[in-house]
Amino acid sequence: MENQVQILIVMVTYMTLLIAWGIYQGRKVKTSSDFAIAGRNLPGWVAALSERATGESSWALLGLPGAAYATGLMEVWTAIGCVAGILAAWIFLAWRLRDEAAKYQTDTFTDYIAKKHGEVGKWIRVVGSFTIVFFFFFYVGAQFLGGGKTLENLFGIDRIYGMLLVVLVVVPYTIYGGFRSVTYTDVIQAIVMITTLIVAPIAGIIYLSNHADGGLFASSISEALLKAGPAYNTMTGGASVQEGTSLYDFCTNLFPNSLNIAKGLGTGMIIAGAFSWFFGYLGGQPQLSTRFMAISDARQAKRARNIGVAWTIIAYTGALMIGWIGIAIFGPEGLQDQETVMPEVLTTLFNPWIAGILITGVLAAVELNLPFGR
Repeated sequence: MENQVQILIVMVTYMTLLIAWGIYQGRKVKTSSDFAIAGRNLPGWVAALSERATGESSWALLGLPGAAYATGLMEVWTAIGCVAGILAAWIFLAWRLRDEAAKYQTDTFTDYIAKKHGEVGKWIRVVGSFTIVFFFFFYVGAQFLGGGKTLENLFGIDRIYGMLLVVLVVVPYTIYGGFRSVTYTDVIQAIVMITTLIVAPIAGIIYLSNHADGGLFASSISEALLKAGPAYNTMTGGASVQEGTSLYDFCTNLFPNSLNIAKGLGTGMIIAGAFSWFFGYLGGQPQLSTRFMAISDARQAKRARNIGVAWTIIAYTGALMIGWIGIAIFGPEGLQDQETVMPEVLTTLFNPWIAGILITGVLAAVELNLPFGR
């Protein structure tokens, strides 16, 4: 990738300032409750932005754009499932968890469940802790891999060494400042993330319209999806049985309406599978539930809800559009690794300094949000 020096300068500067900010916030930690849950005194806007940065990170910036690049319109179903789950969590769960945490004076999600069911609280703590450690081993590993992959794509660093570099950046300030440091650095990340997911699609649409004379795979998102074929321009992945084939003849002879039934079942399975993401946000991710629990009061919880809902809708729309813009620029087979579509699009659209800031936001969102939920 060109302009590596400029991007590296921006990245080092950005990360240094961000870590310094985290350490500064860590100096305000006075008690174990401050370390574990910021004393349950987070302003609503901090809790909302921290929860969104924690909940998305490499998914919204690498995974979802990559999936949209790989599957086209079909990825809309996954986005709908995720957004519905996030909205339900903010609207129906967040304020209840905040009230419950204050009632039981708990600092962790596992501790809250244990205190609520006091007679079996000890076993809940043991089983809950082992369950979290087991599943988060893979979850955290995926975030480290995202950071290593981004460094590999930008600078040609072996992704194993890139992952180790991520560890070296994350661990010191997290141990020092705990939850408070993490949440306040999350705020910066959420701002950079949403800026990227707003600015990049707008710049991408302008870039495509300015290259309507050729040189790209397509001059608009709609044209790109149409040229890419049914697998990209339908919300069912273009699954169908071609006329004139032996399978088509067999199905229609066996039962004339069988193809319509099969298509309906296939569509239903695609929608159901994507919508299943909805359930993952209903209290099943302790790193998100802890943000709800840390909100200071009911008024701040309402403010957090509004910010969280707005951020989510804008972010998911932008992430999908970046993936589809990648199809228009590079073509459906133009990238060796589909999850690199975000940094590839950014370096194509912007000059090295701006691209460096936005790409650093991508990397830092992965790196600095690993603790307390990653």
